[in-house]
Amino acid sequence: MKLLLTSAGIKNSMIHNALVDLLGKPIAESTALCIPTAMYANPGGAGQAWRFISGQEYQTPLCELGWKSMGVLELTALPSIDEERWIPMVQETDVLLVGGGDPLYLCHWMCESGLLEIFPSLREKVYVGLSAGSMVMTPNIGKEFVGWRSPKGDDKTLGLVNFAIFPHLDHEMLPYNTMAHAEKWAANMSVPGYAIDDETAIKVIDGAVEVISDGNWRLFTP
Repeated sequence: MKLLLTSAGIKNSMIHNALVDLLGKPIAESTALCIPTAMYANPGGAGQAWRFISGQEYQTPLCELGWKSMGVLELTALPSIDEERWIPMVQETDVLLVGGGDPLYLCHWMCESGLLEIFPSLREKVYVGLSAGSMVMTPNIGKEFVGWRSPKGDDKTLGLVNFAIFPHLDHEMLPYNTMAHAEKWAANMSVPGYAIDDETAIKVIDGAVEVISDGNWRLFTP
């Protein structure tokens, strides 16, 4: 898949242009499925999920961009549905929009749902992550971001990229998301780590990494 890993969605024209470039066509001609699953592990998650799905999360724009069509892919429902009901839908859709919330809960349900198993067949698909939706693609998230406890008892995530992500850098409502805290986080990571603010995204195509930013970011190496 072609990845656009964001801290807070499509926040500026640079990230918007990167998304259109990955799609290879205008957003208005592209079909999307949104995945709100990570939100349910957060306090108030049901309300967050509704705002995300209905395109009313204006601080983290993703679903409200004017897509040709929009559907909801709820990962917790997939194990009870025949695969022929949902796999073709995923394969035919242009982009997956994966919302924020708890990255370990999202990781658990990406595995349990069977979605992870079909990722190799989605090479031309665009995946847009928002916060936890981006972090889930990394090898692990760091103890600072552990909320929901995985049955495995660790902080490991999917490992589909070879770096970690510290999102929402210097966010005014997140006092612990400072560069100083990012440095402490990175010191305990075994892989490179990107601290990115909400005006920054990371584009990954066939393993090639490009930072798209109109804000502040930093790469830490072990």
